[in-house]
Amino acid sequence: MLAFGLLFPLGMVLGIIKSRWHVPVQVLSTLIALLGYALGHMHGGRKFVSSNVHSKFGNTVYFFLIAQIVLGVYLKLHLEKGIHRRIRPVVRILHSVNGKAFPVVSWTQMIFGGITALGFCQDDHLGQCLAHFIMGSAFIAYGILLTILLLVGQLWLRRTGRSQEFFDSVVISAWGCVNTFTEHRWGTAWVRNDWQHTTMGIVWWCAGLAGVWLSKGRDGSPKRNFIPGFVILMTGWAMSAHPQTMPISAMTHKIFGYTLMSMGFTRIIEISFVLKDKTGVSEDGTELNSFQYVPVFLLYASGFLFMGATEEQMALVAEIGIDHVAYILILYSLAFVVFLFVNILIYVYDRSANAATFAKPTANGRARVNERVEEGRLRDAGEFELEGLMSDDEDEEHAARRKLLRDDAAEDDAVLGSPSTLGRNSDRVA
Repeated sequence: MLAFGLLFPLGMVLGIIKSRWHVPVQVLSTLIALLGYALGHMHGGRKFVSSNVHSKFGNTVYFFLIAQIVLGVYLKLHLEKGIHRRIRPVVRILHSVNGKAFPVVSWTQMIFGGITALGFCQDDHLGQCLAHFIMGSAFIAYGILLTILLLVGQLWLRRTGRSQEFFDSVVISAWGCVNTFTEHRWGTAWVRNDWQHTTMGIVWWCAGLAGVWLSKGRDGSPKRNFIPGFVILMTGWAMSAHPQTMPISAMTHKIFGYTLMSMGFTRIIEISFVLKDKTGVSEDGTELNSFQYVPVFLLYASGFLFMGATEEQMALVAEIGIDHVAYILILYSLAFVVFLFVNILIYVYDRSANAATFAKPTANGRARVNERVEEGRLRDAGEFELEGLMSDDEDEEHAARRKLLRDDAAEDDAVLGSPSTLGRNSDRVA
């Protein structure tokens, strides 16, 4: 968890911003990961089934890790002559894509480790395990993407010429089509859960298509709409009433449904009343409203609640004697930790990628407000003094012109060819 959950994602962000700490952090992460790999195969403790998913997928994870190391070493050698001139751009792309995908691979392997250690998701439990862990991870991934767009992605979203709801609605439609045809085992009898899951899929792709249509205004400009938030609200309502066999499972699903409903409701409020259909609070995309964090965090909480509500987990919690309140508080704590970590990673990226937008802090940590005010005052004073100088120059110019006119009038009676008169006129012209 230290290597794959914390250090590798941090090293990925450091690589994106081209920090000098990228290589040291990734080297440290690799050493810890290799130590974990060795201990996992050398310990003499509990023996797991040889065909467990954590063991099988572990080889894939370390294949990606070794490939990433090889690609990174090649780039570090800076070979740019001859054939390397053509190979290097391809290697750079592979290194970038593999590095950005590695947190997803690591998350999957950690989930596999948890269910393998507990002996879950075997035989008939596999289907509901897949549904809970895939859908719960999707909610968390959605929350991470919304966090990125909220903090550093508003200008990018504006450049795409699409509203946030366009992308949300496209994903909702695609996911609804998958659920429509996969939630029921074809050839078997229909039960209550099958009806609910299948009809939920139908609602998703129908509403998603409506959201795509409403994401454009009458003039073709991007337009915000309520559809994604309303779909999530309806999904939460359905999940809160989902039939369960154990009381603790029913209460966990109910809180999960209420959390989803709260996310959809607050999302609609954010779009319609906080932002008033605008992309963001400010034009430069740097200002936020504190209310905008609420629907984003509720997605993290929804994901962990749904991942923690499988049949076997509910039976284990009930057997231990933990009530639903304590269990739900634990899941919310995990959501806060992941939410904090994602914000820290985005902060690390933002401070480097957008360093020009940040003012240097003073010794006491405050922004340079006083210095800005002082600079404004000095600029105003300079403009005032410059304006005074310009006025004095203009007065002297007017006086010289009046004197020149008087002298010219007096010289009309004089002899035009006198040397003294020509000299004075030349001086005045000069």
